[in-house]
Amino acid sequence: MFWLRTELWTAEVVYTGFGTPMLRGAIAVQGPTVVGQGSLEELRARFPQAEVVPKGKALFPPPVNAHTHLDLSLHPLYRGPFSGFIPHVVAHREKRGLEAAKQGLEELLRSGAGAFADVVFKDEVMEFLLRESPLPGVAFYEVFAPDPEDAEEVFQQVQAKVKAWRRLEGRVRVGLSPHAPYSVSAPLLRRLAQYARAEGLPLMIHAGESQEEAAFLQKGEGFLTQIHGRFSRTPFEPPGLTPIRYLQALGALGPNTLLVHGVQVDEEEVRMLADSGTKVILCPRSNAYLQVGEAPIHLYARHGVELALGTDSRASSPDLDVKNEALFLWEKVDPRVLIRALTRGGYRALSLPTPRLTRGSPASLVHSL
Repeated sequence: MFWLRTELWTAEVVYTGFGTPMLRGAIAVQGPTVVGQGSLEELRARFPQAEVVPKGKALFPPPVNAHTHLDLSLHPLYRGPFSGFIPHVVAHREKRGLEAAKQGLEELLRSGAGAFADVVFKDEVMEFLLRESPLPGVAFYEVFAPDPEDAEEVFQQVQAKVKAWRRLEGRVRVGLSPHAPYSVSAPLLRRLAQYARAEGLPLMIHAGESQEEAAFLQKGEGFLTQIHGRFSRTPFEPPGLTPIRYLQALGALGPNTLLVHGVQVDEEEVRMLADSGTKVILCPRSNAYLQVGEAPIHLYARHGVELALGTDSRASSPDLDVKNEALFLWEKVDPRVLIRALTRGGYRALSLPTPRLTRGSPASLVHSL
């Protein structure tokens, strides 16, 4: 009789998609199939003849890239102060579009991503992702409209587009992304948040990313006043609030909200996010490249905020492999927090089921760092 050899795959952290990531865990594999999971000690007792095979830093289900801008995939990489990033994106705007998004999606597939979230700037990219993406995820339509006089007109346009796009939903669902507190007027941001909540749409907002953002909202100072002035006929009146407190005042926090970056936050704001059920998407390499600091992951973990990981765009990150975000923080953060964020946190953020590595699962679902 032919017997398949059993191997016990192990790593610094082993996560099967449910429960708690294990520090001395393993996955038992026979040929192409998972036949067991648990502590290394337990599996050694069950499979005494099995070879123990170290697999590196971590084993886990397919990861989630919970924040991308696929249509920026042809932009050159920027490294420097945050104040130069928006001008950099605008300077290369001719590279932004469908071809870039297609290349970005191919890179996501090569990286082994199991799901993704993309912020979509152009209608053609939205329709492409809804019709053709082989990966499940959410495509968030980006709204950039800082002039309050335009709020009602823009809202009506967005509402009509979303209504049409939702008829195309399949693997990919439609979400909304008011770009940031400094680039969407207060009345429009409030209206979009109310609409998203009423329609069950996920909402993604870049916020708490830089000190410049805080200076703009609290005092009306800094280079963002110039950006605002280029796109708004109405002078900006600063609300005198930090970005997170401003979003809370507008009713934009909640269980359907994904806050991207969350670097410039204090402990009270972290509690606000936790109490509201808001999820936070971390993009550590982008934050480093744009010199905006590091997110307080220890505070998020302490208060139970659901975390996920994203790469951001090729304009501010060297690649779209979200596993590299976890590696970037590996020596700084409890790796169990990182692996949960890389997997279950991402699936929960996108309201998708987390793949589980259990008896009978294909061994091809086991990913590693």
